[in-house]
Amino acid sequence: MTLLVTGGAGFIGSNFVLDWLKSSDEPIVTLDALTYAGNLENLASLQGDARHTFVKGDICERALVDQLLSQHRPRALIHFAAESHVDRSISGPGAFMRTNIEGTYTLLEASRAYWSGLGDVDKAAWRFHHVSTDEVYGSLSEQDPPFAETKTYEPNSPYSASKAASDHLVRAWHHTYGLPVLTTNCSNNYGPYHFPEKLIPLMIVNALAGKALPIYGDGKNVRDWLFVSDHASAIRAVLQGGRVGETYNIGGWNEMSNLEIVHTVCELLDELRPDAAGSYKRLITFVKDRPGHDRRYAIDARKIERELGWRPAETFATGIRKTVQWYLDHPEWVVRVQSGAYRDWVAQQYQA
Repeated sequence: MTLLVTGGAGFIGSNFVLDWLKSSDEPIVTLDALTYAGNLENLASLQGDARHTFVKGDICERALVDQLLSQHRPRALIHFAAESHVDRSISGPGAFMRTNIEGTYTLLEASRAYWSGLGDVDKAAWRFHHVSTDEVYGSLSEQDPPFAETKTYEPNSPYSASKAASDHLVRAWHHTYGLPVLTTNCSNNYGPYHFPEKLIPLMIVNALAGKALPIYGDGKNVRDWLFVSDHASAIRAVLQGGRVGETYNIGGWNEMSNLEIVHTVCELLDELRPDAAGSYKRLITFVKDRPGHDRRYAIDARKIERELGWRPAETFATGIRKTVQWYLDHPEWVVRVQSGAYRDWVAQQYQA
């Protein structure tokens, strides 16, 4: 038995791969194009592990995907691979259309061909697990209930629109062709190996360097925060027991504003790595809001708890402490991912 994991060198994908192989001997084949956020160092601990095979390649390359399916005969394909940063989607939407839409289409068609040729037992067991985001549902007001799986799609950025399109493709391939699919829509993840252009790692890295901590607008945009290892455990639960064709929302039950997040990070750093110049909060800087910035996301994760018995193991307090400590313990990882291109991107994006 084998799993084929796309995007397994990225933040969430690599955490899933590492988590899976901690508790299972079932092999994983990781397919990743190693774009800016894909980092083989995330999987360095698996070097020489016979249970893990890494393949550098693009999910839009149909011949490659066909080859991997034929060669490794996986029982499931878990699809993490995606362009995922809203800011990048605003300045360069084309890559998001290609990877998130064309790439998902390519994987679905290759999976359909492979699945159609399986024997009855293997065919019934096969799963295409599509990992998506809460951003497809749009924005909430303070009074709105959290996103349920039945919420109308209202994507507001090129990123969320491309993910919404991929969700619709997955649904269509199930209803039209019978492909056994599962879809999960998660809230904002945080934790180890998070590329330092996203909010939490950016705040940690900048604070330690004595740089400004840029916060968009008034800092009151609210997100639900999910520790990445909890996301990995939820995907395991859905893969094992989720109903074919269903969508499961995965959330951390942790709604917090961006400003609250930054204050929490600063307070932890004040405790764990105090700065002689004073609290890291002195570095907080408010910058011009980004276009179309959704005000609030919140996930209603009762369905996955009711059907599969899953709840997050980490509170935000425990998860954010583990996250900050991980970055303090792994400065070499941070240094190596901060290329010149990354520094240029941050400088361009976060101008006061």
